[in-house]
Parts: sequence; structure tokens; C-alpha cells
Amino acid sequence: MPSIMSSPARVITVTVSDTRTAADDASGKALVEELVAFVHVRHAIVPDEPTAIAGVVTDAVARGEADAIVFSGGTGIAPRDVTLEALAALFDKPLDGFGEAFRRLSWDEIGPRAILSRATAGTVGTCLVFMLPGSEKAARLGARALIAPVLAHAVDLVNGRTKHHGHGGAG
Repeated sequence: MPSIMSSPARVITVTVSDTRTAADDASGKALVEELVAFVHVRHAIVPDEPTAIAGVVTDAVARGEADAIVFSGGTGIAPRDVTLEALAALFDKPLDGFGEAFRRLSWDEIGPRAILSRATAGTVGTCLVFMLPGSEKAARLGARALIAPVLAHAVDLVNGRTKHHGHGGAG
């Protein structure tokens, strides 16, 4: 059954950083550019604070504001990297394949350092939440190669508007 999504997915982009501003937020700009086929609701820069990070998702989900929220930053192993901890507990369904695929693609670009990324994704209600590293290159790679190609279909699936079949693999 083909997708019956009537309008492009609504996306919020978020940069997690204590130091970036709108003027120097290269990863945020990269997300907006790579996800241009979708309706960009807004972009935010939030500090590396769990309550601020989680608040973006809980507020957007409560208002039905977006079909997807894409975060850039806070996915490494440094002490201030808390995006995963802030959001994983909110997930209804984790999407483990997203992080696996991101690290696979990153390996080709940066080698073994790719294993230090905790990029991941999941659903919160009917909203998809993606977490990417904070570099412009990583944000662009994840948005272009992984999120953009599947977003419309994923939004349809999470909203019960289509069935997945014929994919030939486990899932």
C-alpha cells in the first residue's frame, strides 16, 4: 500500500550547546538545509542540560507541533554530553538501526572514532526523535543519508497510515 501522507513532515531542529549562537551554529544550519523537503517548524539552541533538552520534546509532543525532532550535539562521551540520557527515557520505541547505520557511515569518513558516537533515534508518541553528533559534517551526513530518505515513510508508519511489507529483512 503506498504512503498516503497528505503533507510534508513537520520538523523541529535543535542544536544542543552551551556555547553556540545563531551566528555560528553550523550544524543547525546544515540540518535545515538537508531537510529542506520538509516543513521546518522552527530551530532552537538549547544548553547541555537534561531538562532543557527533554523539554523541547515533551512540549512539542504535547502541542502536536512536529512529526520529527532532529537534535545535533551532546551525543559523545564527554561529561557535558547528555542528550541521550535526557531523551532515551522518553522513548516509546527505540530505533537502534539508526545509530548503527550512522556509525557505519561515519566509519567511512572518520574511521574508529565513529564508535564514540552515541547517535540514536526513537519515537515519543507519534513523533520521531533523532540525535546526531554536533559537528556540521555529522549533522549533514545523518540528515541527508539517513533521515531525509525515510522520514515520510516513518511518519506514516508511526501514525498507522501505511504498512511495512516486502522489505526482505527482519524487523
